[in-house]
Amino acid sequence: MSNNATTTSTDIFEDAIKRLDDAFRYANIDEEALELLKHPKIIIQVAVPVRMDDGTLRVFDGYRVRHDDTRGPGKGGIRFHPQVNLSEVKALAFWMTCKCAVVGIPYGGAKGGVIVNPKELSRLELERLSRGFIREIADFIGPEKDVPAPDVYTNAMIMGWMMDEYSDIVRQRTPAVITGKPIPLGGSLGRDDATGRGAYYCLKELEIKRGWNPSDIRIAVQGFGNAGQHVARLLHDDGYKVVAVSDSRGGIYSEEGFDIPSLIKIKNESLHLKAVYCHESVCEAVNAESVTNEALLELDVDILIPAALENQITVENADRIKAPVIVEVANGPTTSGADQILKSKNTLIIPDILANAGGVTVSYFEWVQNKAGYYWSVEEVHSKLQTIMSREFNAVYDLMGKHGIDMRTAGYAHALTRIGAAIAAQGTKSYFTEKN
Repeated sequence: MSNNATTTSTDIFEDAIKRLDDAFRYANIDEEALELLKHPKIIIQVAVPVRMDDGTLRVFDGYRVRHDDTRGPGKGGIRFHPQVNLSEVKALAFWMTCKCAVVGIPYGGAKGGVIVNPKELSRLELERLSRGFIREIADFIGPEKDVPAPDVYTNAMIMGWMMDEYSDIVRQRTPAVITGKPIPLGGSLGRDDATGRGAYYCLKELEIKRGWNPSDIRIAVQGFGNAGQHVARLLHDDGYKVVAVSDSRGGIYSEEGFDIPSLIKIKNESLHLKAVYCHESVCEAVNAESVTNEALLELDVDILIPAALENQITVENADRIKAPVIVEVANGPTTSGADQILKSKNTLIIPDILANAGGVTVSYFEWVQNKAGYYWSVEEVHSKLQTIMSREFNAVYDLMGKHGIDMRTAGYAHALTRIGAAIAAQGTKSYFTEKN
């Protein structure tokens, strides 16, 4: 995706925590708790040596950050990407802390990453890297300490390798150390589409509040990976018109809308995004315009869904964003500067810490199932996810209305109140200086 952000990779964490000060005024939280959240609890940097298929040795740098674990074990994905850096991982861990608090699950926030282009690795090299990274951070993670999951360019199989490596190290099978695993290795049904489905449930609540007719609503989706595909599919099934989608190579646009299942079929089979309509095994090209990722963001649509990488909507392009509703399926797609511009335009943003929390919620379900040794049907997973996402969407939406603030600030205030209560339960200045 384009990296046209004015916020550089070195200060993404500082940009992320700016949101706390705005939300503090509307949250029931002690100032000490606010100060704690501005500092990650633990940071580890590792070097992972990997013997390549040609016999050479390469060393890959990686990170794991546990931002906060007041409410439970750290929780957050591991990404394999050439642009991974420590500030980004710190920001992602911070967002996870807030995300888990928003939906009320008993986790703190964590994140990890390795600086690598996984597309350049063979499958055997990818397995060696995955297992090697876990060996380096094994003392840092655990079912009651820090629970990783998949993220950008990692998947269920990689999580399976990581869980297996950790289990070998501790000499006992430990499925609850990693979530997002393959189903036969203790994964949860419903995890594959959880992030997109969570965003979908948020939009269905907004649909009720706005009284939309789905067939009248035009949607653009930037990022057609797992989360983008699933939210597009679910909305398409309900009659919404998805008129533009894109991947890292660019996008396609059609005023008539696309048959999303056909696009998903071709994308997953050929790894290329093509404008097609498929009937069973026969696919035919349909008319569409090419569109860049930058231009997709500025299309005249009703709902914009950034589902790619962070820092896509910036002060440089925010004024050209026409969509009145933005649903942040990606982590941190909107900079704080862009937020101010969009706020002045009365753009409703369903923030990432709420909109994409379906993934970590079902990861929590997987962890619970692993610890109990009892597994749920996909219908039960969907039902429990919808209950949580609908409840928390309405809580944040109502808080927004109560204080006359934007939805992001309301989301952070909602999270801060829960985190603050956990920190205060151990005592803050007001308790320790109170006279007996």
